Amino acid sequence: MKVIFKIAKSELSMLFYSPVAWLILVIFTFQSSMAFSNLFSDLVVDQAVGNRLWDVTEKVFSSFRGLLSQVQQYLYLYIPLLTMGLMSKERNNGSIKLLFSSPITNTQIILGKYFAMMIYALVLIAILFVYAIFGMCTIKDMDVPYVLSGLLGLYLLICAYAAIGLFMSSLTSYQVVAAMCTLGLLAVLNFIGGVGQDIPFVRDVTYWLSIRGRSNELIGGLICSEDVLYFTIVVVLFLMLSILKLRGERKKVSRKIVISRYVGVVALAVFLGYLSSIPVLMGFYDATVTKQRTLTPNSQNVMRQLNGGLKITTYVNLLEPNYASGLPQNLNQDKRLFRQYLRFKPELKMKYVYYYDKTKNESLDQRYPLLSDRERAQEIANGLELDFKMFLSPEELKKQIDLSEERNRFVRLIERENGQKSFLRIFDDMSRQPAEKEITAAMKRMVVPAMQVAFLAGHGERDIDRKGDRGYYVMSQDITYREALINNGFDSYKLFLNDGQKIPENTNILIIADVRQPFEQEELEEIQRYIDRGGNLIIAGEPGKQDIMNPLLSSLGVQFMPGQMVQESENFTQNLVFGKITREAAGIYSWFRWMLRWNYRVPMPDAVGLEYSKDAGFDVMPILETDTTGCWNELETIDFGEGKAELHAEAGEKEQTYALALALSRKVGEKEQRIFVMGDADCFSNGEFFMKRRGVNTENQILPRYVFFWLSGGEYPIDTTRPHSPDTKIYMGLEGITWMNIGLMGLFPLALAVCGIVIWAKRRRK
Repeated sequence: MKVIFKIAKSELSMLFYSPVAWLILVIFTFQSSMAFSNLFSDLVVDQAVGNRLWDVTEKVFSSFRGLLSQVQQYLYLYIPLLTMGLMSKERNNGSIKLLFSSPITNTQIILGKYFAMMIYALVLIAILFVYAIFGMCTIKDMDVPYVLSGLLGLYLLICAYAAIGLFMSSLTSYQVVAAMCTLGLLAVLNFIGGVGQDIPFVRDVTYWLSIRGRSNELIGGLICSEDVLYFTIVVVLFLMLSILKLRGERKKVSRKIVISRYVGVVALAVFLGYLSSIPVLMGFYDATVTKQRTLTPNSQNVMRQLNGGLKITTYVNLLEPNYASGLPQNLNQDKRLFRQYLRFKPELKMKYVYYYDKTKNESLDQRYPLLSDRERAQEIANGLELDFKMFLSPEELKKQIDLSEERNRFVRLIERENGQKSFLRIFDDMSRQPAEKEITAAMKRMVVPAMQVAFLAGHGERDIDRKGDRGYYVMSQDITYREALINNGFDSYKLFLNDGQKIPENTNILIIADVRQPFEQEELEEIQRYIDRGGNLIIAGEPGKQDIMNPLLSSLGVQFMPGQMVQESENFTQNLVFGKITREAAGIYSWFRWMLRWNYRVPMPDAVGLEYSKDAGFDVMPILETDTTGCWNELETIDFGEGKAELHAEAGEKEQTYALALALSRKVGEKEQRIFVMGDADCFSNGEFFMKRRGVNTENQILPRYVFFWLSGGEYPIDTTRPHSPDTKIYMGLEGITWMNIGLMGLFPLALAVCGIVIWAKRRRK
């Protein structure tokens, strides 16, 4: 070790006596300071103008625009300039012969020079740590481990670059050639991840070899053994190759032996890399304070209950618009969707099945109007340079599974070892792929049975099969809609009581929405029996139906008020009321707090007000209400398209706050009964889910998400909310930006430059 340290010390002295090392430090510092100052200044300005800050640590250091992410992108430009002379200069000035004639071993030479580069890498990290210290002093509750994880990732990346540069320097006596070769090899390692991705074995090898984005997880706060071992293996591999190169120069051996040594070292590295990528052998540590790189506790609990083997089979239809995600060249990226789940279920297996079958794809109808489905699939396969034999025909696929109910879309089938199955779908929104909420819901169906939701039918109610604006199809069973009940742990069906049916005992939630025809006495009695035994339900009313629906509410202490609610507006008709979240509701649900804080409303066309009493034995909490002014219960005007409603106090109309939605609960036996009553059935309809109105902030998806979560006792939809990060403030005002820029972009690089000039001048005098 003493010899290694002496070589490292000698190498460092030469390095820091050269202007190149100091010039790199100065440029690196100025570039990093500029990136940090720009990010920090933007946040200070946002705070000064009254905007609320959150996740400040991530935004400054680890986001896509963060300091560490930016540094990662240009590090490869600096390291070849440092490593190009490590061995090349020894050959160029002839000192390599002195080293070979000395008692110093090849290993000591390589390790000594590499140890010097490791120390220089620490200097670069120390410069970045200065910004971390600045953040600790100015950011409220900065997430320090988060930043340290990112610094570790950059340090390992620099060490890997240095090992590669050292090997390249050992191959030539020309420093410029060594630098260019290093850049070339780094380019190869950056792009090799896309090579051979359609060949199973080659796909895994080249994807593992890719150095591109290897520090992303560490910068993001997740320390994974696979990433740490990758850098370690790369460093050891290129150090071993460098040692073998020197050994070959010192002692001549046959070419066959030389090649076998190189191949053996590379093969061993690939084998160790393969072992490090096996899920069961991986280790993880989430360095973030909120554990945002780990599954939420609810998801972890589901994974613990999934005993035995688990397999996900992805069915990819070549004629369906979303097929690209499942193509062979994209499999490694697709599998990363389940990386966090592999952490808790390492035995998870993934399989891909390719086929072609009729599905909705208007672009194909336009491109190939005269071709059959088989001919269309052949054209696409030829264009993608794929073997058409890998795609099953519709008849061959149906021998395995019938996907007609899934419309032959891109879908995943999750199967347990005990035979339980569940579908995981892709969605028609910007994100496309399922998030943790949907993935966990699909898996939880095999642990906790899906909630059975019965929609009362036969009296003109809202229909779950109708796709028009008034229907409830989107909310209940639209497989392409992320928030649909079917994608979040619920099964929906229509219930007809007018033909003698009874409400099944396994019904978890009963929905009665916009009844247009009176109930028979037997039906009312059956619904009352369901209520008496503690059944959960939703009751949604509409204007003009109060006489039909109020008998349902008599035992609840709630009544739909006569008339309908109106709201004064310059841009909308008066019968469109925008429900406001109550303060009581904001205290029980984080998303309601967000809606109340930013004045997001729930649009309710043609709504009726609710009167309630607590004498019926229920605890009652208003969830939605009208504004205090500009809203009243209109008792006279009926046609809002032709006439304008006027407030007439003599008719009993009063401008005040009215309840629009209520949450009722009581204890029935050992369970808590929960009932949600709202004065509008349209806010859950197909038309309203995607409706946006100018001039007002509306949110149509949060209310049903909460309602079904509450009614299901917290089982579904899966709650994947995380605690908020405490770093929500910067202790610096606008006046501090100038001093920060002067210090970081001016004085800091200048101090390093002066230090380098002084040391270089002393060296010159000697």
